[in-house]
Amino acid sequence: MASECQGKSSWPELLGAKGEDAEATIERENPDVDAVVVLEGSVVTADFLCTRVRVWVDTDGVVTRVPVIG
Repeated sequence: MASECQGKSSWPELLGAKGEDAEATIERENPDVDAVVVLEGSVVTADFLCTRVRVWVDTDGVVTRVPVIG
């Protein structure tokens, strides 16, 4: 599905980064998306959006999953 979306769709290099830094990097590298920092364990919708990247973080604000479009 991500191949249908515009621009960069995955940021494996941000794994372990601070959530706020990852959010800024993602939005800079792909202006078509809105990066959203989400705490691990949060309940989120299952819908797929080309305009959204969830940045999953732990309680220290560190990225725990590779951010991808969806």
